[in-house]
Amino acid sequence: MAVRTGLPRMIARVHLDLLLSEDGRRTAAELTRRLKVSPASVSMSVNYLVQHGYARRERDPRRRRDAYVVDCEAWYHSIVTGTRQALEAARVAIAAAETVGLDGPVGQRLARGGAFLERVSLDMIESADRWRALLTCDGRKSSPGPRPESR
Repeated sequence: MAVRTGLPRMIARVHLDLLLSEDGRRTAAELTRRLKVSPASVSMSVNYLVQHGYARRERDPRRRRDAYVVDCEAWYHSIVTGTRQALEAARVAIAAAETVGLDGPVGQRLARGGAFLERVSLDMIESADRWRALLTCDGRKSSPGPRPESR
């Protein structure tokens, strides 16, 4: 299913293995051994997962190595990370519209598309913050993360 949603196959395998682990964490060596893949494949996959908010790195001070963690906040972080990227694209489109001029079809198209994407992105972040507060890991209300500035 993860591959059908756009995740490359190896990244989907690593993500699924993290999700299915009892404590939601694995080291690179554990992932390499369990999935029977190269350390480079695991490294590339976890870098993608961390960059897109699906997982996070945590330093294990006893073993002096990183563990990769998927916790109950991972879905929130992945939504917010992707939405912030879309929000940045929206703001680039709006700036480009102003550069080319709002009186022509290109400027109008960029401005409309940018405004739409900006509004939807801000709504998504607001919704994610609201649901995060309601659906916390331990039943306590959590504090929302930093919010992007609105235009």
